[in-house]
Amino acid sequence: MTNSTVAIHRYPDAVRVLVPDGAAVTPAGPESMVLEVTGGLLTWNVLAAQELPLAIIDDVDAAQEWVWALYGEPVAAALDAVRPRARELSGDLRPAPVDPRGHRLTDAAAAPGLPALVASARRLAYAHWASRWWPASVLDGIAALDPALLDRDIALLTEECESLVDGADAVAPSIRASVESSLRASDYALAAGDADRSGGALVLARGTGGWDWRQCPPGLVDASESAVSWQVLREAGATTVAIAVAAHPELPAAVPEHLRPWARVDTGRGELLTELRPGGDSWIGESELPAPASTVDVAIGVPGFGPDLDADPEAAQGAVRQRIRDFAAERLRTASTQVGDDGLFAPLLAEIDAAAGDSDF
Repeated sequence: MTNSTVAIHRYPDAVRVLVPDGAAVTPAGPESMVLEVTGGLLTWNVLAAQELPLAIIDDVDAAQEWVWALYGEPVAAALDAVRPRARELSGDLRPAPVDPRGHRLTDAAAAPGLPALVASARRLAYAHWASRWWPASVLDGIAALDPALLDRDIALLTEECESLVDGADAVAPSIRASVESSLRASDYALAAGDADRSGGALVLARGTGGWDWRQCPPGLVDASESAVSWQVLREAGATTVAIAVAAHPELPAAVPEHLRPWARVDTGRGELLTELRPGGDSWIGESELPAPASTVDVAIGVPGFGPDLDADPEAAQGAVRQRIRDFAAERLRTASTQVGDDGLFAPLLAEIDAAAGDSDF
């Protein structure tokens, strides 16, 4: 464990935030690993070699049960010295400076009391992250993680972290039966290549693109930037947009209707929603356009899931997604060489299994 300094910040509502060197407060999303613990939350950036988490503490008394273990006695003592007082708890406090880092109160040297718990906590947060954000893609050659093995990883790590975790993250998952996926890159019906259902229609335009991972629950759609393909067709006086979206490599046989993705199509002259239905290895759908269009913009999402697209533009997420794909591919490349490693960045059982079968993917 490298030496580090932890800064303690004050936020409104009597919240204290422990910020190790190099850590930053980041919004929830594909980069964030989050673990619910007694008295607060721990967060890491999955793309950073960050050992100590950033801690958001809303109950200092409860959090002191683990602060010493993760950060050491000096940090625990410093946190106790700047614990919320009666005036702050009652709201009788001058507003903190307008600063995303909050108001910095003090610093202390980190010396974790239980380094093994630090490693287990980070790995548990990573396993939860992988269950939500792992970029499985036949199109990009990134193998899916076996859900049963991932559940086992989470269950074992939850047990190791029982003195720390709270809420939903304190409940170990039941171990699911493993289901062997028969999909391979060689026989997968690529949405981008096999979406041509034009028949005798005139193809006015076609294109491919990615989708915002925040808009769908895990396990529905291939994570590739070429997962979404569309064609604008003209036939018998009508203009239609046909959409095909590559399905997740381990798409369940039956997906409830309320969890099925839809496509929001923007022609530049208005928007329309297109329901997608399972179609082999893809989600497919079509809608009639009110007027011919030379191009369209297609966004995929499950209604009511994820951030509002109008209030939270997706453009900046493309670069993040590519960094996560590169990260996942590297994890699979090195997983087989790190078997037996129990450190901070040790591979999960699910990653070792995926790496072993990756040559057939």
